[in-house]
Amino acid sequence: QVQLTESGGGLVEPGASLTLSCVLSGRPFRSYAIGWFRQASGKEREGVSCISSSDGSTYYAHSVKGRFTISRDNAKNTVVLQMNSLKPEDTAVYYCATDPYDGCSGYGWLTSSVGFESWGQGTQVTVSS
Repeated sequence: QVQLTESGGGLVEPGASLTLSCVLSGRPFRSYAIGWFRQASGKEREGVSCISSSDGSTYYAHSVKGRFTISRDNAKNTVVLQMNSLKPEDTAVYYCATDPYDGCSGYGWLTSSVGFESWGQGTQVTVSS
């Protein structure tokens, strides 16, 4: 059984940085692409970033490209989302999820979580002055 645990959220001012971590247990980590999603209060969940299992290719939503960086450490079963230059509109609960189909390159994850099978409990990110 796959378990995902996110950490690293918090309350920061605009322009600050946060580092979110997602640790996977229960299955071989390198078998999964990992996506980061977020859901703001009253809004639909949206895809933020995705990292491939096959070659580590990275993909970003337009709204975070150039500010967020996703990386994975297969030895530590961890995916990190480095978030810089945070904006109030980044405020949301952030979730990581596993994709056994390695579908990051199709960008379907931007608007749909179909294919993502296991989810963490989420970590709150609040950007406010």
